[in-house]
Amino acid sequence: MTAADPSTPHGTRGEWRCKPQRLGHGSYGSGMAARNLVVKLTVGKDEPERCNQALTVATAAAASGVAVSLWLTGESSWFALPDGCPDLQLPHATPLPELFATVLKMGAVTLCTQCAARREISEADVVPGVRIAGATTFVAEALADGAQALVY
Repeated sequence: MTAADPSTPHGTRGEWRCKPQRLGHGSYGSGMAARNLVVKLTVGKDEPERCNQALTVATAAAASGVAVSLWLTGESSWFALPDGCPDLQLPHATPLPELFATVLKMGAVTLCTQCAARREISEADVVPGVRIAGATTFVAEALADGAQALVY
């Protein structure tokens, strides 16, 4: 992959928007924290690998100093409840409750308004620190300058 000109807003397909700083062993440098990461999780315990991937990426980003916003939608809405984030016993993976707790502590966790309403989940039901917000807030976060959105 070649590096795009950092002064250009978008690189061409297959190029980085800005040149990553290699530290060694495939990791990236301090330039990582300059962006925000919005992760939207659309599946629940029926898709353990996708749940783990989303929460692992969100946790790794938060631990690296990136501002992380995790959105729970669809079946992942249940994760916002006390004891709602199950340990899916996925081999070679950090338990989901541990990943979720880390993202909740180091980032922001939002439960989709419509998803909560369909499941009759209210603000009184969710764990402390989880907010309920709608599509307008998601769009604002996803399209903010320096934001990168991922959907799992």
